[in-house]
Amino acid sequence: MSAVQNESRKRSKKRFMAGHHSKRWKGSRELEVGMQGILITCNMNERKCTAEALNLLGEYADKLYGLEKLQENTGSSSEEEEAEEEDVDVALKKEVAQLRASETKQERRFQALDSGANNVIFIRTQNIESDKLVHHILSDLHTTKKKKSRVILRMLPVTGTCKAFQEDMVKYLTTFLEPWFKTPSCATYQIAFKARNSNHNKRDEIIKSIAGLVGKMNPKNKVDLTNPELTIIVEVIKTVCCLSVVKDYTLYRKYNVQEVVKDDISKTDVTTAKADADTSDQTEKPDAGETDRRETKGEEDKGTSVSEKGEGDEGEGGGE
Repeated sequence: MSAVQNESRKRSKKRFMAGHHSKRWKGSRELEVGMQGILITCNMNERKCTAEALNLLGEYADKLYGLEKLQENTGSSSEEEEAEEEDVDVALKKEVAQLRASETKQERRFQALDSGANNVIFIRTQNIESDKLVHHILSDLHTTKKKKSRVILRMLPVTGTCKAFQEDMVKYLTTFLEPWFKTPSCATYQIAFKARNSNHNKRDEIIKSIAGLVGKMNPKNKVDLTNPELTIIVEVIKTVCCLSVVKDYTLYRKYNVQEVVKDDISKTDVTTAKADADTSDQTEKPDAGETDRRETKGEEDKGTSVSEKGEGDEGEGGGE
């Protein structure tokens, strides 16, 4: 009887510790609606991936925007002496104000946050155009063919976020997509959709609703799944929808930093290249809660679900 009680106590302790551990990353260190940044995918080893991502982003950001300058809160000794002579409440209020001002000044360009999904890291950006920065990095890697990371797979800019419910997404995208698709602007496009730890959205319905929205903005906007001018990236993680519109998505191998440094393949090998991009896309290990599940080949042919080709392909579509 005592052995049973001890086993029960151990289980209770494990549950308590697990719950306590999970709460450490909640709050301001977690991806939330309203943030902008970059989603970084990897296969395991998230800590090393985070370090690589911060180094890589910092290297190119320094080139584009100059060295990061952090202002320190420096108070003179005379001010401190005056504070000692003031009333205690006034001094405390002044100290709190100084701390808050110091925190604002010390806010870094890049801050690693919990994305809410395994093998995915979210780097929050401040005063940085994440889409331009990521495109610049991939352009340089594509040109130089110089490998600068080991565990980073894809780098996806996040220039807008909203609640991950179809009504909220359509409402947000009505304004978000205007710069690229509203008359007189027009372009060929595709939609790259992926959901992690979320099962309240159906891929086909989301793609159709977005495509319908783009069509209303300008009838000249056309779907092109082979070589589109623009790609609308929709990444859903739990209840947050991360959005961006990017260029050269096909050229830069779906924004995969491992694949983009490989030698270009000739036009005669387009079919082989497509297969290689799907199978050697540095396969991510999917979360248990991802909506893109592996299905049988027969079901894939019928289009009943999104297959995980290679890196967990999000399934490009135009909703037509």
